[in-house]
Amino acid sequence: MINNESLIKFVFFYLVLINVIGFTLMGVDKNRSVRHKWRIREKTFFVIALIGGSLGTYVGMKTWKHKTKHRYFVWGIPGILMIQFLLVYLVFTKW
Repeated sequence: MINNESLIKFVFFYLVLINVIGFTLMGVDKNRSVRHKWRIREKTFFVIALIGGSLGTYVGMKTWKHKTKHRYFVWGIPGILMIQFLLVYLVFTKW
């Protein structure tokens, strides 16, 4: 049986990992873009954001100045992030 403390630790480490992946993928794709190399699919960034990596993906966008001219990234990634923050708020306030 998993206790609450173990579950919270697992979720915390999962979120850290998936956000580091989102941040790193933005940097890798920016580097590949500059070098005219094989690119990471845009769908991949949205999947990473949807499964919990929205903050890392957004920070990566801003840090690497990447995908900032695509409206669906400029609005989509922060939109996913806001929805996730709202869901976390609702879960922790038991609404």
